[in-house]
Amino acid sequence: MSKLKGKVWLFYSLGTAILWGIWGAFIEIPEKAGFPATLGYVVWSFTLIPIGIFALIKLKGQLDKEKRSIFYGMSVGLLGSAGQLMLFEALKTGPAYLVFPFISIAPVVTISFSIIFLKEKAGKRAWTGIIIAIIAIFLLSYQPPGNSHVSGYVWIVLSLLVAFMWGLQGFILKFANNSMKAESLIFYNMIAALLIAPFAIYMTDFSQDINWSFNGPYLAGIIQFLNALGFLMLVYAFRYGKAIIVSPMVNALPPVLTVILSLLIYQVIPHPVIITGMVLAVTGAFLLANE
Repeated sequence: MSKLKGKVWLFYSLGTAILWGIWGAFIEIPEKAGFPATLGYVVWSFTLIPIGIFALIKLKGQLDKEKRSIFYGMSVGLLGSAGQLMLFEALKTGPAYLVFPFISIAPVVTISFSIIFLKEKAGKRAWTGIIIAIIAIFLLSYQPPGNSHVSGYVWIVLSLLVAFMWGLQGFILKFANNSMKAESLIFYNMIAALLIAPFAIYMTDFSQDINWSFNGPYLAGIIQFLNALGFLMLVYAFRYGKAIIVSPMVNALPPVLTVILSLLIYQVIPHPVIITGMVLAVTGAFLLANE
């Protein structure tokens, strides 16, 4: 029983990976149907409301209200949400096949901070898994070079900022979980995401035709709710597991499921680089799970 209890983090990590993997396979549907990604963000922020209410109910209204807890909770939300908007900007001027590899280094930031400040340690098998998973994340972020418009170098700065912000978010999730309730983190994340929503609306190009039918905002809401549930699982994964283990796992596995679903549903054959990344991701996850 104690051994099973020690694997609670694995249950939540795999739950996160499954939800985000399914989300990744379907999220492009509303976008390709004419519903902008920026408005998709707004819809996502609203799907966090039931998650936040669930957290508040579980807390029985006893939300952590100390300044430190509010700071940690809002930081987690603002880093994740603002990073998403920066990603939109980076993709406007930078090619996706270069932007995403830059962003894939986010787990390295989480791992580095956790080793330095939390003194987290892992065995040889786990470290092998961590290294393999990071390589897998990089390979899984591969995008075939296209005729993407490249303008200046601002997109590089933005991409690196996104990687740093998302990596720092992972570290704070673990650090804050040591001193406050996970449900408070979930609630404050909802508040932060909603506060950023007006900026996403401002970034939206309303001069283009926007699809307001079911396969626009409504379908986006259903799909984005998977993302919101994934975040719920993620908070608990960091609560019960080491950040240096959880971070590479939850970043490496979702793309694997996304690729598999895309293959089954859309008959999209993955590039050999992606296939290599999938094999490494599963190998790394196996080693981490048996740490």
